Amino acid sequence: MKWNLRLAAAQRDIWKASQLQAMLADAGLVISTGKVSHLWSSQPVTIRLEDLQIICTVLGCTPNDLLVLEQTPANQQRPAKQAPLKAVAGEAPIQRWHAGRTKPPV
Repeated sequence: MKWNLRLAAAQRDIWKASQLQAMLADAGLVISTGKVSHLWSSQPVTIRLEDLQIICTVLGCTPNDLLVLEQTPANQQRPAKQAPLKAVAGEAPIQRWHAGRTKPPV
């Protein structure tokens, strides 16, 4: 996914994050300067749906204008699975213990 907030804002003559922050505050979404700056300059890891709705309302756009699906080859979407370990004839299979797990109650 690609985050296109700056492009969507520029298409509506909003050129500064502070302009957007004021417009969002008028619409009822009061967010810090740091968070607005992060939304403006980089791709957010998460965004609340309520916040996305207000941003779209203020900009007069849809989520499709802000979130653009990037086409990637199918083999790059997920890392390749590692082949399972096989026991060698005559040897016991390798046992893996997971650190941090506790034993079940007795």
